Amino acid sequence: MSSSRTSFTVGIDVGGTFTDLLAVDSTSGAVKLAKVSTTIDNQAIGFMAALQSAGADPADLRAVVHGTTTTTNALLERKIARVGLITTKGFRDVLELGRRTRPQPYGLRGTFHPLIERERRLEVPERMDADGKVLVPLDEAAVAEAAKKLLAAGCEAIVIHFLHSYINPAHERRAAEIVRGLWPNAYVTAGHAILSEYREFERGVTAAVNASVQPVLDRYLSRLRTELAAKGFDRDILVMQGNGGTISSQLIARSAVNTVMSGPASGVMAAAYTGRMSGQPNLITYDMGGTSTDVGLIEDAVPQVSGELELEYAMPIHVPMVDVHTIGAGGGSIASVDVAGMLRVGPESAGARPGPICYGRGGGEPTITDANLVLGRLNPDHLLGVDRPVTLDHVRQVIEQKVGRRLGLDAEAAAAAILRIANDRMAGAIRLVSLSRGHDPRDFALFAFGGAGPLHASALARELAIPTVLVPVRPGITNALGCVVADLRHDFVRTVNKPLSAIDDAAIAGIYAEQTRDGEATIKRENVPIQELRAIHSADMQFQGQSHILSVAIDRPDLGVEGLHKAFAAAYWRRFGIELSEIPPVLVNLHTAVIGVRPHIDLAMLAASERAPTLEAAQIGERRVWFSDGWRQTPIYARDRLPRDAAFEGPAILEQLDCTTVVEPGDAVRQDKLGNLLITVRV
Repeated sequence: MSSSRTSFTVGIDVGGTFTDLLAVDSTSGAVKLAKVSTTIDNQAIGFMAALQSAGADPADLRAVVHGTTTTTNALLERKIARVGLITTKGFRDVLELGRRTRPQPYGLRGTFHPLIERERRLEVPERMDADGKVLVPLDEAAVAEAAKKLLAAGCEAIVIHFLHSYINPAHERRAAEIVRGLWPNAYVTAGHAILSEYREFERGVTAAVNASVQPVLDRYLSRLRTELAAKGFDRDILVMQGNGGTISSQLIARSAVNTVMSGPASGVMAAAYTGRMSGQPNLITYDMGGTSTDVGLIEDAVPQVSGELELEYAMPIHVPMVDVHTIGAGGGSIASVDVAGMLRVGPESAGARPGPICYGRGGGEPTITDANLVLGRLNPDHLLGVDRPVTLDHVRQVIEQKVGRRLGLDAEAAAAAILRIANDRMAGAIRLVSLSRGHDPRDFALFAFGGAGPLHASALARELAIPTVLVPVRPGITNALGCVVADLRHDFVRTVNKPLSAIDDAAIAGIYAEQTRDGEATIKRENVPIQELRAIHSADMQFQGQSHILSVAIDRPDLGVEGLHKAFAAAYWRRFGIELSEIPPVLVNLHTAVIGVRPHIDLAMLAASERAPTLEAAQIGERRVWFSDGWRQTPIYARDRLPRDAAFEGPAILEQLDCTTVVEPGDAVRQDKLGNLLITVRV
């Protein structure tokens, strides 16, 4: 194998509007970039187009890491496989009854369609009690008969979900063996294998989600592997998981649910990596793309991870995922005036097709991107993804016609109102991941990325009193960078659900040891080069009688009962500011994340370009730009040409291939040694 064949590591992230590629050669320092339109109907087409656009020959690649929205989109659009369920007699309706909540807290009406229709949910005699003792033996003949009925009903995938299988999976395992002997494919999901955690509804829905997207993801990845192999790539693809780690594409189809939120997770991992290298370990991440905005929180360079995502009403997915809050406010979000005369921005999006008006793809509704263009914040001659250029006057005319006239505003004032509403929505999302969880935004820097994030970041930081904005070297392809730097990761959970006083130190240490061994064995099977193995432990705990669970970080697996008690008390105090020493604590779940650390990437390579000797030499023009205090004649700089020690004050516009950064008047900018921009926000 030639040296060139093992040179490039490629990260490809598929977003709602664009597919981004970053290829890095850690030996030579070469970097290749690409940003192409996402092909919604078949993401593989955009994937291969990105490789071609970057001039990245698959035969020359050392590794390919892929962040995908395939499973997320399939669930949201209900373009999923036909799934059947075999469950404990008397419990076929658990997935539909749920928690008896409502789609809207104050709504009297609402609709809910479970992933598996009732006629495809079959029951068999079997029963475990809450301690894992067999009450009713498994009726193996009934299992086989149910599987045959589901096959006859046209089911492509099947879920086996028995009561209390998290504590004793013997019946589920045996039923899975029987079904696999009859099933024509590998799409058989045993609930305990996906989530070994109590709560029948959440565990069942998570297993149903896995089964419903398993064939979709498997077909997509198989097609992608075939196309890459035809062009000379003979290694496995690594796939981003929602937990921020990567996994072999050969293994991920078994646990396809873990790829939900894969795209947002890659951006947060890139932010954590960049913040650690830049001396900014505490970050609020702000990723504004073409369709949505994702915000998250990073403390001490470690992203917040949650196991309680609800993708939509009555669809809880209880597998570890990077804790990201998403709102429907992206560059393509549509602005409109409702019947009450109120200006609304999003959640409807123009998407990649037809896209904003200025893309010239037939879009006829004003969007956030169109508003930025009218206000001079974007260069009409440097827009990505334009098919047939439209005039700025045409964009103004549509904004005035569809928004301005209803509000009594001209085109520019209507565009400014669109930005104000959009910024207010995004500031609210940031408050949800910070203030509402006990974090002061003033203690963090705002990490702004995505194709549109740096356009709005300074204004949002001022609104929230965040002192610093960090704009990475390549903000528009940060999610692709996250794919490149992400480590291998596998998460394990075991339900204990007993008072701490009823558990001994050896039981806790034994569970952690078993989880660690399983993770290390899985990483070994993936056969991916790593530098070291790490294990991160945590515990879910609560006081007896409470329903709320608090996640507690565990420093070492041999902490024991007393150590767990102290760690929980300290975590409870930090979160709620109260001690409840008279109430006994309960250990609900034990978690372990096993991480295979992949080789590091030097971020300075991304900033390698020909630099101008002075700030003035990096200026490429000026134009009239709208800010909150009115219009200003503003210098325009080529960001790639900024001197390495550049320092200046706003107003300014910084343009680069993948993004435009807006520096508000009075804000101070400096460039660090890695090429990141640090913007000090004027109070």
